[in-house]
Amino acid sequence: MATQKDYYNLLGVPRDATEEQIRRAFRGLAMEWHPDRNKAKDAGERFKEINEAYQVLIDPEKRRMYDRFGRADIDPNGGWPGRGFDGFDFPGGVGDIFDAFFGGFRGQANTSAKGRDLQYSMTITFEEAALGVEREVQITRQEICGRCSGELAEPGTQKEQCVNCSGSGQVRRTQSSVFGQFVQVVACSACRGLGQTILSPCTTCRGTGREKSTRKVMVNVPAGVEDGMRVRLAGEGDAGVNGGRPGDVFVSLSVKPHPYFRRDKENLVFDLPLHVAHAALGTTIEVPMLAGELETFEVPAGVQSGTILRKRGKGVPNLHNGRLGDLIGLVTVMTPQKMSPRTRELFEELSESLDDDEEAYATNGVKSWFRKLKDVLTGESG
Repeated sequence: MATQKDYYNLLGVPRDATEEQIRRAFRGLAMEWHPDRNKAKDAGERFKEINEAYQVLIDPEKRRMYDRFGRADIDPNGGWPGRGFDGFDFPGGVGDIFDAFFGGFRGQANTSAKGRDLQYSMTITFEEAALGVEREVQITRQEICGRCSGELAEPGTQKEQCVNCSGSGQVRRTQSSVFGQFVQVVACSACRGLGQTILSPCTTCRGTGREKSTRKVMVNVPAGVEDGMRVRLAGEGDAGVNGGRPGDVFVSLSVKPHPYFRRDKENLVFDLPLHVAHAALGTTIEVPMLAGELETFEVPAGVQSGTILRKRGKGVPNLHNGRLGDLIGLVTVMTPQKMSPRTRELFEELSESLDDDEEAYATNGVKSWFRKLKDVLTGESG
């Protein structure tokens, strides 16, 4: 499992930072590290990290999950879409957001865009959710065309400068309204913002630069996931447009129920039915665990229905800190509904014995409920 970056540290804001503080910190850092302005070798990577931190912390739901789990690739509620900056409805992704914030330094309409995220479902067993598992999943995605390497043109052919936009990829459009004239700069429709005309489009991708492909990828499901969570496979989605980074794959998890175990967060809970003799005399129970081993429970004599028996550190790992929860047995004392003649005879003898034993149901010297009832019936109460 990769170490999760500290997004608060990346943006230089406290953990209780307001939305405005986060936006202000992002603007300042983006101005400083944008590759169009900063020519340092690590500027691109640093700008990418800043973007990544911002897209999580500016979204209340993503931020809540990040604060809880310390990682951005697990979603307990099946929730956030993982679209990054596309959530702002800017068609060009990060580039258009930067332009919206700072007025733009890009100079061309041919900006890159992040690839589409893909959604898949996976069913796993209760044991795999608790212990972790690595599974293979087959995905179909758009990849960079293998024939033209994303250049759009048939290999060996030339591109020409677009005559409509003179190679800029942009055209100016003037609109009139009651408020006056407005000038809007838009992508050139003739060359789709490329600035170049493709004379001979690639015969494989037909000039799109991408082609559909089916791949098998490994999904690493960490120990401790729960039903409805999602695992993010970074960079395994559709290829980006014009050199943009690829999208992600989000795998939604469906966990099969277990015959006798259930989850309470990190705790592993099971029902422990006992017949009256075991409850009265005490017994030893061996519980088959998820990994195949046996865990021994010592049931004390006189245990009551509703008693909780607990073994520390025998549960499921916590996704956030890796600590193990507890193994919990919920005791239910069972009374027989059908009895053989011999069993009935023994219970009748036991009943007579208990009626005469005032201490059998007494607790800490307090008169038993049975004794109180007997006193009422015989007129000896008070």
